[in-house]
Amino acid sequence: MEGIIRDNKEKNQYEMDSEGSTARLEYIIAKNQIYLTHTEVPPPLGGKGVGSSMVRQVLEDIDKRELTLIPLCPFVALYIKRNPEWVKLVMKGINIA
Repeated sequence: MEGIIRDNKEKNQYEMDSEGSTARLEYIIAKNQIYLTHTEVPPPLGGKGVGSSMVRQVLEDIDKRELTLIPLCPFVALYIKRNPEWVKLVMKGINIA
C-alpha cells in the first residue's frame, strides 16, 4: 500500500491518503530538530503497510531536510529498530531499544 505523503504544516503533521482514509504522523519542529510524536492509521488501512510506508517517506523527507530526529512515537521507534539504516537521523545519545 503506497500513497504519497504531504506535510500539513498548519496541523504539524504528515498525511497520506489511501482508500478514502487519511493516515497521519504528528510532529513538533524546534530549530533543526523534529520530534515525531504520534502515528495514526485509520482502522480500514490497518495491516496494509500504510503506517510503515508513511514512516519511511517521512524519514526520507527528514533526511533531505537535514533535521535531527527525536522519535517519541513508539511506532516510529520500532520502524527504526527494524530498519537500522535510519538510526543515522536519530539524535546522538538516544537509544532505540
